[in-house]
Amino acid sequence: MDRPDRTIVIRAGQGTLSFLVSNNAGETAYHPYAVKSGMSMAANLREAFKEQPYLSGGAKRAILMVPTPVVLIPSDEWQETDEMAAETIFSSVITGHKGEEKLTCEIDELDAVGIFSVNSDLRMVAGDNCDEVEVKNVVVPVWQHLYNRYYQAGQRRKLFAYFHDKLVTVCSFEKHCVRFANTFEAAHAHDALYYILFVWKQLGMSQEDDSLHVIGEMPHEQWLRGRLGTYISQIYDINPSADLNRSPLSQIEDMPFDMMLCGL
Repeated sequence: MDRPDRTIVIRAGQGTLSFLVSNNAGETAYHPYAVKSGMSMAANLREAFKEQPYLSGGAKRAILMVPTPVVLIPSDEWQETDEMAAETIFSSVITGHKGEEKLTCEIDELDAVGIFSVNSDLRMVAGDNCDEVEVKNVVVPVWQHLYNRYYQAGQRRKLFAYFHDKLVTVCSFEKHCVRFANTFEAAHAHDALYYILFVWKQLGMSQEDDSLHVIGEMPHEQWLRGRLGTYISQIYDINPSADLNRSPLSQIEDMPFDMMLCGL
């Protein structure tokens, strides 16, 4: 089958499905898809390729983005590890992903290798409709962007909180590597508050001298900002439009930040 010479970005979140699709003019359009309840994400993806005109014919290449947990291994330690050990390492740290395929990715900025999982059926459906499928974890491009843009700017230590998929990914960098990186359930503002302040305290960050940088939509934003402000003096919003030099993708309302990064 001769598929269109284009790249489709597929973001399969927690209960959400969306696409970035380029046309012959080189323009890129964002398409959220109404997920059908009672169907697996893989089944929803298959239906989307059948139903949606913007996906007609599939594509030469697809980037499949998933929000599964990531286990980070220092690069020098990974070099001494057998590739087959990815399953064992991941499963010893993360539960609930048995039977999923384990993938690795090199993160040069953090001098680390990431191990994450992807649903095999989801990847198979993408492969059925696209000649080549690259799987990415949604937090990896965000880590890379934050490190490159913010880590070396000034002496103040920074903690980052990225809200996505009813989760919050919290990270910090030090000495040219990741100091802390983890993702927590954050559908409720109280949970987000607890995890952010727990990490802030665990890292020994200063209320007056250090700063928190927030990306994405907070749950119960006004309440959460007020409570965070009680303990952290300097809280800043990361504006995607300014961060990405007013890229056309950064102007699209409701598009996840990680998808903007992969779509550039």
